[in-house]
Amino acid sequence: MNNQRSVRISKYLAKHLRHEPERIGITLDAQGWVPVPELIDAAARHGFRFSRAELESVVADNDKQRYAIEDERIRANQGHSVRIELDLPPAEPPAYLFHGTVTRNVPAIRAEGLRPMSRHAVHLSPDRETATRVGARRGKPVVLTVDAGAMHRDGHVFRVSANGVWLTGHVPPTFLRFPD
Repeated sequence: MNNQRSVRISKYLAKHLRHEPERIGITLDAQGWVPVPELIDAAARHGFRFSRAELESVVADNDKQRYAIEDERIRANQGHSVRIELDLPPAEPPAYLFHGTVTRNVPAIRAEGLRPMSRHAVHLSPDRETATRVGARRGKPVVLTVDAGAMHRDGHVFRVSANGVWLTGHVPPTFLRFPD
């Protein structure tokens, strides 16, 4: 499968497994899972065809490991705007985590901290390089350092998704370090 096809399938999965399952008539269970045959059939009914082999290839080869297949089910690992519970246990974060954004968002972040916006949780990266790539998707990246250790000591709950993305409900501005 060529890269263009892989990207197209991945974007289709993101849209329907994270944001708009009802658009193609699928229902995610409480943890975000949907049977693979149901997803493939629903996509085909709505004019987008892909095979089980293509789906498995996209899941296995996705550089960010956005999706998981378990038994005969598939789900997005995080980033949902629809109500689901990933059932991730609380975890102690490393001392520092990182968040990639762009300059235009910095004033609001300075005032309000990091908020989940339309998602269930704030997404944090374990390393500066990943955060830089995340921020670069929307322009010139700005990487913020999150004092996750201090947040954890203050009672903030962290969870880590299957693909290593750290999740928390909100990062108050007092726990953020901005670049000079």
